[in-house]
Formats: sequence, C-alpha cells, structure tokens
Amino acid sequence: MNHHPSVEEIQILETLRAHRRAHRSHAQTASTEHLVPQRLPLTYGQQVADLVARTVGSWKFILIQSAAIVSWIVGNTLLGGNAWDPYPFILLNLLLSFQAAYTAPAIMMSQNRQAEVDRMQVSNDYEVNVKAELEIELLHQKIDLLKEKELVFLTEAIRDLSSKIEKMQSKT
Repeated sequence: MNHHPSVEEIQILETLRAHRRAHRSHAQTASTEHLVPQRLPLTYGQQVADLVARTVGSWKFILIQSAAIVSWIVGNTLLGGNAWDPYPFILLNLLLSFQAAYTAPAIMMSQNRQAEVDRMQVSNDYEVNVKAELEIELLHQKIDLLKEKELVFLTEAIRDLSSKIEKMQSKT
C-alpha cells in the first residue's frame, strides 16, 4: 500500500523548505557583510604596526638586542674615560626608553587589529553554528514527519488487516 502525502504534509514540507532557503540566503548575506572589512587591504600604518610587532616579538630581535646592549656596556666599560656613554649608561637608558615608547603603541595597534579579525571570525562561527542548528532542527522535523507518515501507514495497514481478519472470521 503506497501512502501519498496529504495536502497538510506537503504544506509543512514546503514551509520547511522555504524557511531553509530564506535562512540560507540571510546567512550568506550576513557572512559576506562580516567578511568585507577583513578583505580590505591593510593601511600603511597597519602594515608597519604588524611588522614592528612581528620583529619585536621574535627571538631573533631579543638575541640581537641583547648582544647590542652587552656590546654597548662592554665597549663603554673598556674605553674607560674615553667612553661615549660611561657608567651608569644614561644614553643607553634613553635609547631603550625611546624604543619602548614607540614599540608599545605599535604592538597595541597590531593587537587591536588582530582582535577585530578575531571578532569577525567569532561572528562567522556563530552564523555557521546557527545555520547548523537550524539544519538539525529541520532534520528533526522531517524525521518526525516521516515517523508520523509511517504511523498513519501502519495504522491503515492494521485496520485493513483487522477488517480482512473479521471478514474471514465471519465467513467461517
């Protein structure tokens, strides 16, 4: 016995399909809008900030700077009275203070830009999760609809079998 979907079942399926299509369209538009700022080219200032952050945040920089500081101190100590920056190395302190004063804001700018990229990624992840949740919900609804159809089919089959058994019993 074939079970043809009722008008109500067809309407439910069509409603679910329309809802899914509308959400897909909205999710694609929303995720595209979130990605637009990420696709923009970096400004010169952003490029410099990223370069400073990459450079200062590397072991190569730390090793080179450490070697330069040690050389500065050893050189000035060995030159004694002819040193260009005798102990307590005031010029060295001034140079390191300037370096810190200019690198810290550049690193902060780079971190702020990266935080914005991370926020966009989190937003995109949220959209994907919402879409997945909707798809799962739709699948549950479809499974429920299929179960309902199956129950109707089985109920009709039991009725038919019951009536056949009754007819057979009444003939005997």
